[in-house]
Amino acid sequence: MTQTHAAQQRELPSTWNPADVEAELYERWVAAEYFTADANSDKPPFSIVIPPPNVTGSLHIGHAFEHTLMDILTRRRRMQGYEALWLPGMDHASIAVQALVERQLRDEGVDHRELGREAFLERVWQWKEKHGGAILSQMRRLGDSVDWSRERFTMDAGLSRAVQTIFKKLYDDGLIYRAERLVNWSPQMRSAISDIEVEHKEVEGELVSMRYGDGDDAIVVATTRIETMLGDTAVAVHPDDERYKHLIGTEIELPLTGRKIPIVADEHVDPEFGTGAVKVTPAHDPNDFEIGKRHDLPMLTIMDEQGRIAHTGTQFDGMDRFEARVAVREALHEQGRIVAEKRPYLHSVGHSSRSKEPIEPRLSLQWFVKVGPLAKAAGDAVRDGRVAVHPPEMTKRYFDWVDNLHDWAISRQLWWGHRIPIWYGPNGEVVCVGPDEEPPAGEGWHQDEDVLDTWFSSGLWPFSTMGWPADTADLRKFYPTSVLVTGYDILFFWVARMMMFGLYAMDGVEPFKVIALHGMVRDAHGKKMSKSAGNTVDPLVWMDTYGTDALRFTLARGANPGTDSPISEEWVAASRSFCTKLFNATKFAMMNGARVPERLADRGELTDADRWILDRVDQLVSDVDELLEDFQFAKATEALYHFTWDEFCDWYLELSKVQLDGERAERTREVLGYVLDVLLRLLHPTIPFITETLWTALTGRESVVIADWPKASGAVADPAAAERITAAQKLITEIRRFRSDQGLKPGQRVAAKLGGVAKLGLADHVPAVQALARVTEPADGFTSSASIEVGLAGGNVSVELDLSGAVDVAAERKRLAKDLAAAEKELAGTDKKLNNPAFLDKAPADVVDKIKARRETAQADIARINARLAALPEG
Repeated sequence: MTQTHAAQQRELPSTWNPADVEAELYERWVAAEYFTADANSDKPPFSIVIPPPNVTGSLHIGHAFEHTLMDILTRRRRMQGYEALWLPGMDHASIAVQALVERQLRDEGVDHRELGREAFLERVWQWKEKHGGAILSQMRRLGDSVDWSRERFTMDAGLSRAVQTIFKKLYDDGLIYRAERLVNWSPQMRSAISDIEVEHKEVEGELVSMRYGDGDDAIVVATTRIETMLGDTAVAVHPDDERYKHLIGTEIELPLTGRKIPIVADEHVDPEFGTGAVKVTPAHDPNDFEIGKRHDLPMLTIMDEQGRIAHTGTQFDGMDRFEARVAVREALHEQGRIVAEKRPYLHSVGHSSRSKEPIEPRLSLQWFVKVGPLAKAAGDAVRDGRVAVHPPEMTKRYFDWVDNLHDWAISRQLWWGHRIPIWYGPNGEVVCVGPDEEPPAGEGWHQDEDVLDTWFSSGLWPFSTMGWPADTADLRKFYPTSVLVTGYDILFFWVARMMMFGLYAMDGVEPFKVIALHGMVRDAHGKKMSKSAGNTVDPLVWMDTYGTDALRFTLARGANPGTDSPISEEWVAASRSFCTKLFNATKFAMMNGARVPERLADRGELTDADRWILDRVDQLVSDVDELLEDFQFAKATEALYHFTWDEFCDWYLELSKVQLDGERAERTREVLGYVLDVLLRLLHPTIPFITETLWTALTGRESVVIADWPKASGAVADPAAAERITAAQKLITEIRRFRSDQGLKPGQRVAAKLGGVAKLGLADHVPAVQALARVTEPADGFTSSASIEVGLAGGNVSVELDLSGAVDVAAERKRLAKDLAAAEKELAGTDKKLNNPAFLDKAPADVVDKIKARRETAQADIARINARLAALPEG
């Protein structure tokens, strides 16, 4: 082998087997500290913080997709000479972990409330140390080039200090307050939950219409949650609805309760929907809550924290909400007040993503963040260009959210999480305690029982992970982060919270420069993946089967900004074939002496094929750079795929075989080595394992991870060479097609005379045409039995071939006769329909157009087959 850069080429294995190398390569990269960022470096910074996966999580296809994109960006910047930090970590996932450990305790016959808070938390930490973080090892399998030395957890000491600091700051600035508000309530968890933890599902329920009052004063309302009528404090109608004007301001008896409730006028009511009258339950419905505030209505909470009817003074107290739904309906039936029932009635119901139960809107005393000034700052940062949203069309959705934010309920009635740093005194005192302050002591003082919403701590992630509130080297070097890569589905939740907190805590400095949004991974048919639909996939299984690079390449190839990405196992298998193609091509080149030169020979010393492929790889570098800067992962990957497979492997590699046998061999080896070096470096961020194996073998150097990102050579392109190569390619392709039409076997060589090549400047390409088209130089006495004309840009090339003895004429005639009969049958069928006036009068225009197209195809097939039959020699 030939040395390059004072390094010896290494031998490649006989075949590419990812399982043999991936784990070892990754651990070698980590041990070499390639991914460890240096805050004191003078290199320009590039930083990404990972959207922290739940500590309970495992790698799903959405993680694999998002992590692949972040890794592409990070690896490329590292190769470009940036000090690249990709910071990993996990979220403590309050509700998910609490539910999991509670369930484990129940299985052991233990109620966590009887266990007590401290013992329960000890059990959670034990679970976390033993089982938490499986996803971190799976990230290693995916090849994530994260800085493991900086791994963080939202409940570690540093982040806990950050949470307490910002809570205290917000509280002192009047941006945190406590109030009774309507929240999403999980009766099973006995806690408020965030909007992002609510999944809306279409369910079959019931719509029950019932009559309040009697006679002329009767009014009919409808509901899907009839049990909530026990908490009604009004009936609302539109102020202009003539049917009810005489009732506005009067009172009506609420059945089953003995209470009188008013009839109020409110413009929120749609007089065209249903009866035009709605029941108002302010403590159990968001719209009713707003009506209640406008009309100063009582807000009666009629369910306890477990979703049981309470405080109504009726026989329904103590019943579960769903049990009460039936009992209330039956009681109203007995009174003759049920006017109509629609069952099943399909409607959308919010469910807890953790406990899977229907959530209950519930009036509850909670802690809130006053988001008005924070949200304005988050909107202004995008409006004035400090933060860019990519793709730009997603910007409107961002503004729709941040410009209409409601105050954020941050308290959760759980034990696992950051406990709210508020202390209550015996005489009604309320004290917020900062991280360096001692909590008040003495009889009667106690800390708030609630913990903070998980999104509160993860909203601090871009700066808390770098050591805030301390002034650290990491913050000075890597904040603000360069880009946030995340799904558009959590744009409103996590992204908005990070923007608000980052700008607030970091003196107006935004947490990231760019928000790069991607879509969701869907199945091959574009359907959303779900366990119920049975179309989910396990990325770990695909990695086992096809290799990590194949999965990553497939995910990147489908990643168009802001749009959903379909995936199928068939496509991953195709990517595995791509990796195998790349491996075989590199192995072939190395076996034939390919080497990376210190500098390429002058372009004048190279062949057309060499100049063409060098120009193409220069263009590829420019294209990939431009596309990746614009987060166009799919287009960049597609460009790399087609160059590798179509141009390098299918054409240049084949052309090089001809050159390796001649006087140009050494230059060809250098061009092969140069192009492969550039190509492998361009491919490395997307398919890191195979490129590391191939590049280090080709160059003999340490690692492609720390290699320089390719740059275009700067040479002047040679369009004339490209035109001649294009002409040669077309000539070869047409001869191959004609050979196939004539029934020649792929490897079967026949004599052929090429006329007109010299006039078109293709004389130097004749050996390549002959080699790749499987034709030979005609001998003396050559007689052609078939010929074609190939039209090229500057004129035609005539190709005369001697097929005598090369084709089984009888078998070919039999095959063509069968094809001709099928084409004639198709033509007759289409003619019959198109000549039938009754069919033409009734058939849709698009159907008629399709049949016309089929007829044209059949006519063309008949003409082609007859021409081939006529060209066959007699016999």
